[in-house]
Amino acid sequence: MADVADDTAALVVIPTVNEAPTIEKAISGARASNTDVLVVDDGSTDETLEVVERMMSVDDGVHLLARGRRLGLGSAYREGLRWGLDRGYDHLGEMDADLSHDPADLPRLLAGLRIADLAIGSRYVTGGGVVDWPLSRRVLSRGGNAYVRAWTGLPVRDATAGYRVYRREVLESIDLESIKSDGYAFQIEMALRTWLLGFDILEVPIVFTERQVGASKMSKTIVAEALWRVPRWALTNRRPGARRSRA
Repeated sequence: MADVADDTAALVVIPTVNEAPTIEKAISGARASNTDVLVVDDGSTDETLEVVERMMSVDDGVHLLARGRRLGLGSAYREGLRWGLDRGYDHLGEMDADLSHDPADLPRLLAGLRIADLAIGSRYVTGGGVVDWPLSRRVLSRGGNAYVRAWTGLPVRDATAGYRVYRREVLESIDLESIKSDGYAFQIEMALRTWLLGFDILEVPIVFTERQVGASKMSKTIVAEALWRVPRWALTNRRPGARRSRA
């Protein structure tokens, strides 16, 4: 694709670390929705880069930022979203590489931007769900989202979800460089900032399927970061009121 996208162009940012078994299907699935893809790779040592580069050679809608080392999920999304804004994309999204996010759901998320500014693929609204998660992970996820709502008042059932698409106006209104959080906290902060600015958020039901290959990036550090950041955001931010109506 040309460096400057047309008025309806969409880009999905896919962060990777050793995702060779699934990255081709993830990219192909996103491309089936006529959505460009930017892979942000943090030092994969398997064949992830080779797969992406092979796809790039035959498809100019596939792009790559190879960062060479692990700089964090939040950093990958910040850099990827900024890359898309600089190239004129109007709709910019996030999706996992491991197929836990079904690329076939992407058209429904993009359609959500007809009535909202941020569309989140939600596990916790009617029609959504989770497959192959142990009870401990379900409790952690639901409890974490309840924690966010209780502290901040954010009216979102699945603020930690990483499958989402934004209108560029939202991202232009958020100072991406000021967002230093990572992992779950990054997703929470982005949703919270969107809401605090008065933008409309829509939750689109999806079924999240636990990855079948590779290792989860979940860690105690990721959980701990969200636990201490959420109260801080709640105490230092308040929603000023609804934003003006979108054109």
